[in-house]
Amino acid sequence: MTQPRPLDGITVISLEHAIAAPFCTRQLADLGARVIKVERPGVGDFARGYDERVRGMSSHFVWTNRSKESLALDLKQDNAFAVLEQLLERADVLVQNLAPGAAARMGLSFEALHARFPRLVVCDISGYGDGGPYQDKKAYDLLIQSESGFLSVTGGPGDDQMAKAGCSIADISAGMYAYSGILSALLLREKTGLGSRIDVSMLESMAEWMSFPMYYAFEDAAPPPRAGAAHATIYPYGPFPVGDGSTVMLAVQNQREWAAFCASVLLRPELYDDARFTTTSLRVANRDALRALIVEGFSGLSAAQVIERLERAQIGNAQVNDMHDLWQHPQLKARDSWREIDSPVGRLPAMLPPARNTAFSPRMDAVPALGQHTEQLLGELGHSPAAIQRLRDSGAV
Repeated sequence: MTQPRPLDGITVISLEHAIAAPFCTRQLADLGARVIKVERPGVGDFARGYDERVRGMSSHFVWTNRSKESLALDLKQDNAFAVLEQLLERADVLVQNLAPGAAARMGLSFEALHARFPRLVVCDISGYGDGGPYQDKKAYDLLIQSESGFLSVTGGPGDDQMAKAGCSIADISAGMYAYSGILSALLLREKTGLGSRIDVSMLESMAEWMSFPMYYAFEDAAPPPRAGAAHATIYPYGPFPVGDGSTVMLAVQNQREWAAFCASVLLRPELYDDARFTTTSLRVANRDALRALIVEGFSGLSAAQVIERLERAQIGNAQVNDMHDLWQHPQLKARDSWREIDSPVGRLPAMLPPARNTAFSPRMDAVPALGQHTEQLLGELGHSPAAIQRLRDSGAV
């Protein structure tokens, strides 16, 4: 008997592109929801064309779109919009991250839909949220990283050394808040019988994640400096070169760990009482001097020897892996984290969702081709083969 999943029986209609909304809805699909992805005929989600790194498919698209059904539908045509309305009659959730105001202009605002579909949950994802002077401003991941202050604390110390995150962090943050917001709205519907609206702003999602540096700069205090791959306000916490030419990442978080680091890693217990390094703040203020001592202490050791000492002292540490290392990571292999999914280019590896639940297995189905499920879905809605052909002839699907 197949184990039930939490969102079995939930249908999600998504007018989505790029990353934030697709990432959200893929999480819903993982939990068993039926996600119907509405795409423009012949073009589709523009993330399909971001690159060709996965046997001709986009890396972004493969990542965020497994387990979905693709419906090609030109919503600018009345007969296509009528199909969308048929879908919404049967749907539990509508997710959209179209251009600001586009959904409302199409008659897809929560207010317009709620009167007709009172149980429908509507999730609107945008760069800056509904209202305010920025509501119509274009927003992409890097732009929100910049607007939220993330770039101001990320990268090297020089003004020309700011750095973006190496993944779509602003999109991911908004997608995850949309995901959790939808789950909470479905729980609320069980109590009230009514759907509700979720308004997710990429800026606010990132501002929440930026709360530590914001509070650090509270009441006009100096913000955390850019510190490269090191921690800006805790030290030693970051990458250090070792004698074999490689790099080890380590983290000393408290006084117990500082004492163990001095005695068991550097083999210099007297440093614990050095007036320059007795507190976290002093170690940060004197990081250059401390770094020189650490680099000197590691200069005659290999990475394996340094990690052995750190492990023995119970000091947090990590290897500085690249993407090839991550594909082969022994912990991911040991935990059986990889599965295979279907796609238009054949079987592909895919990682299990991080939140594992012992009561069910996540849904991990194929990445869809553009419009792959159009005829099937139209048939479910009662359209005859002749009617489907007329829709095709008109360019509606």
